[in-house]
Amino acid sequence: MAKHGKKYLEALNKLDGNKLYHPQEAISLAKQVSYAGFDETVELHLRMGVDPRHADQQVRGIALLPNGLGKAVRVLVLTQGESEKTARDAGADYVGGDELIKKIEDGWLEFDVAIATPDMMPRIGKLGKVLGRRGLMPNPKSGTVAQPGDLPQVIADVRKGRVEFKLDKTAIIHTPLGKISFDDEKLLENLAAIVDAVVKAKPSGAKGQFIRSASLTTSMGPGIKLDLTPTLSLTTA
Repeated sequence: MAKHGKKYLEALNKLDGNKLYHPQEAISLAKQVSYAGFDETVELHLRMGVDPRHADQQVRGIALLPNGLGKAVRVLVLTQGESEKTARDAGADYVGGDELIKKIEDGWLEFDVAIATPDMMPRIGKLGKVLGRRGLMPNPKSGTVAQPGDLPQVIADVRKGRVEFKLDKTAIIHTPLGKISFDDEKLLENLAAIVDAVVKAKPSGAKGQFIRSASLTTSMGPGIKLDLTPTLSLTTA
């Protein structure tokens, strides 16, 4: 078992390990127990009632956070021809084709999101090993493969706070929802957007209780267990 420092243990002692917290209370509590000397990221962890070994029980999607993530997002667009101007005009940080593909092959990864137009996909397949393990590979399912005419909207969504969620091998979804410095209401709105997107991404093979448990935590802090009933009701708020 990993050893925790004094500040972490002090924060942990402020929580009731047997209590399931209302989302609003959990957000407030996360701020109270935050002790790091930087603006921590608030994270949501969902234990799902699906088996990641089965293709028809995969959970994956995107959520558009109304209040963003509180950080600048560096956007790369792999495209060619007239689409390059479209991407630049829409505010992409890096735009290009073969020259950027070669640069990435050589180890350059100074971007947070990679978007590609369909005509580029056959040429970037070789980047799978580099980008895939970092979650940066353009993928139609995550909305990062876009037709040229859709580039402005996709880039705008990424800028505003577009997060991708995906079931891991232990049937858990981990996703950021903002910074500890955000107003409580903004964090709650972002939380609602993520929960809503996950519920809508329920796969055909899911049986029984889809979301089994949920918790909030910060970059350095302990997990705060959420009461599922009010948490799931956020989807209709």
